[in-house]
Amino acid sequence: MTILGEFALWISLPIAVWGMVFGYVGGRTLRGDLVLSAERSIYIVFVLLLVASLGVGAAFLGDRFEYWYVANYSNANLELFYKVTGLWAGQRGSLLFWALLLALFAVITVVTNRNKHREFMPYVTAVLQTILLFFIVVLLFADVNPFEKLAFTPADGRGLNPQLQNYWMTIHPPTLYLGFTAFTIPFAFAVAALLNGRLDARWIQLTRRWILTSWLFLSVGIVFGMRWAYEELGWGGYWFWDPVENASLLPWLTATAFLHSVQIQENRGMLKVWNMSLVLLTFLLTIFATFLTRSGLIESVHSFAQELKIAYIFLGFMGTVMAASVVLIIYRLPQLRSENQIESFLSRESAFLFNNLLLLGAAFSVMWGTMFPLISEGFTGQEISVGPPFFERVNFPIGLVLLTLVGIGPVIAWRRASKRNLQKNFTIPIAVGVVTGIVLFGLGARHELPLVTWSISAFVLAVIVTEFWKGTRARARIEREGHLLAFFHLVTRNRRRWGGYTVHIGFVLMCIGFAGAGYNQDTRFNVQPGDVVSVASPFGHVYDLTYEGLSMSIGRGERNLLWQAIATVSVSQDGTPKGILTTEKRQYTNRDTQPMTEVGIRSIVSEDL
Repeated sequence: MTILGEFALWISLPIAVWGMVFGYVGGRTLRGDLVLSAERSIYIVFVLLLVASLGVGAAFLGDRFEYWYVANYSNANLELFYKVTGLWAGQRGSLLFWALLLALFAVITVVTNRNKHREFMPYVTAVLQTILLFFIVVLLFADVNPFEKLAFTPADGRGLNPQLQNYWMTIHPPTLYLGFTAFTIPFAFAVAALLNGRLDARWIQLTRRWILTSWLFLSVGIVFGMRWAYEELGWGGYWFWDPVENASLLPWLTATAFLHSVQIQENRGMLKVWNMSLVLLTFLLTIFATFLTRSGLIESVHSFAQELKIAYIFLGFMGTVMAASVVLIIYRLPQLRSENQIESFLSRESAFLFNNLLLLGAAFSVMWGTMFPLISEGFTGQEISVGPPFFERVNFPIGLVLLTLVGIGPVIAWRRASKRNLQKNFTIPIAVGVVTGIVLFGLGARHELPLVTWSISAFVLAVIVTEFWKGTRARARIEREGHLLAFFHLVTRNRRRWGGYTVHIGFVLMCIGFAGAGYNQDTRFNVQPGDVVSVASPFGHVYDLTYEGLSMSIGRGERNLLWQAIATVSVSQDGTPKGILTTEKRQYTNRDTQPMTEVGIRSIVSEDL
């Protein structure tokens, strides 16, 4: 199977070229036979990449250590589960996995549009095959071929990095990759619109589900990564502004901006150039995130070994895509003029545009801080790193204003908000926010950032709840339905609007949780077995931690474990026993590193110990 997989990868190269050329020529000449041939090439490339991926998987399962990739990311003692996920454990397999997911989405796009939207599909097919061709070329010619063989076959492999032997890491990379690759479809339709001149909102309507799919997977993937960092890396938190964390955040920020700005184009015929630029930027940032992880140019816990050759190839591809897209946008500028202008600062258009500017400001600050080590080294010869304080100082104020706009943007009127509109929609929510702040202050909340965040969150939640209540009450009165049935019909009949409100509720809840980090406590003690340590929680609890002792065990080959030391702690909360926590130090035979830490975590709704 492995030999067949390597053969399939090579065969996919000319097929991708065929699809790219026939798609473009078919679009220019309006020849249906060429377009159909290009679309069929998508199916073939997907099957070939699937066979190649199965070949890599078979090499992992069969302990084929003659292959460089398997020898460096697996060994005989690795659990079966992690061998199966070895495809995305390293640089070579994850690039193949990226191409496979893109080919899958390309197939779905072709199948769902085989009898419609024919004016877009030739160019969509050509763009998708061009991007697939890039990844296939990288895999075959950039020294990252997953089927490369060693000069000799080692008796055993090096094994998987222990930090990657975590259940979150088995789903975190695939979820992120689903988000990255899904956004290629909107980009392909945008380029197709630029090529065929259909520059109304049609291409946006055709890709709305893909945009939402990409945004959803990006969001979930980032959250999964946060949880992995919380459990595995010992940072004491879920986000450390690591370069590759930042790289995954960048397309999420611009995709979020795009999701909001397209509403202005659909409703008012405005921001056409802006939206085209956001699609281009978001796609480039998905490639940039892949590039940053795979090139290793900036030090990160996620990065693979530095590969300057692949770095130059990715930079060349991104530069070419940007240049070609900018030329197309300039060429179509006369057709991309806005049909209307912003009439008032107090309008939904202004709120959404301000939202976009803030999101792009956050993206720029994250990009600047992430790339600053390279920039400083290029100008001064000395690498200067930027730490979490910079990112937090810049982005916390932006986040607070964005949180406020979540409450304002969806309910303020289009074109021009009247005094009555403002009073009707915001009087009660503002009062709720102010009262919440006063009550929390009276209860002892003194940290400024959490207090302000929770007050604004109360305002936003009040806006959303009020909208749900007004909509439900109006429908119940008009349709003569019970309130529960009216609420159900309200949500299901206009899923786009009320689904957006639901997402906003989730965002607010996350902001409430983020603000709680202001109450983090880090306490250190030296203890002997039997010692009891009391720790006061900011929420009024008192934890009594009894150190039960340390146990040592010597590994017997399982998971390449050399030894592990396990500290056991009994936990009581306000005098009530709550169970046992264990924390570990582990040393692995296949890693010449410091011992790994496995933290003990006890989570409840209000706090974690």
